Amino acid sequence: MSKDKVSVILGIDPGSTIMGYSIISVRKKELTLESMGVIRLEKYKSHYKRLHIIHDKTVKLIKHYHPTEVAIEAPFFGKNVQSMLKLGRAQGVAIAAALQFELPVEEYAPRRIKQAITGNGNANKEQVAGMLRHLIEFDGSPSFADATDALATAICHHLTCSNPIGRSKGKKGWSQFLKDNPDRIL
Repeated sequence: MSKDKVSVILGIDPGSTIMGYSIISVRKKELTLESMGVIRLEKYKSHYKRLHIIHDKTVKLIKHYHPTEVAIEAPFFGKNVQSMLKLGRAQGVAIAAALQFELPVEEYAPRRIKQAITGNGNANKEQVAGMLRHLIEFDGSPSFADATDALATAICHHLTCSNPIGRSKGKKGWSQFLKDNPDRIL
């Protein structure tokens, strides 16, 4: 990222009853919270109506805040297959909305997000929320952990992308790292 470039990251914690979102801007490594909240979907009985609302609200967030990238929490593997399917659909619809605007999308496992924020992949939601307060300033206490989960996802993305090793994700070894980062060679 150039010194004057501002990145705007939309973080999403997908859900079929509550979807958390956050918008952060990054300028010269300084993080600013632009918005954070939840989209409540439990009042809609139809799962398909909920998917429509997720798409619509994600598009509205993109049009309003003009993010340059999107980070989304990956579904975790649970015991209830039906819940997993619904969660996967919710995530897919949010990703489709981002791709509609040709935004780059990265997906992060819950454990990876917790590791990036707290240093512990097994941290609980309260520990993550507490650490977020040290990383970025925000007023009050969000009424839903889904909002802070979305914020953690966005910050995890920023930390991963600002780390030269994180940028070479999926590539193995120092030789590939050096090819990808010629400016780092002395």
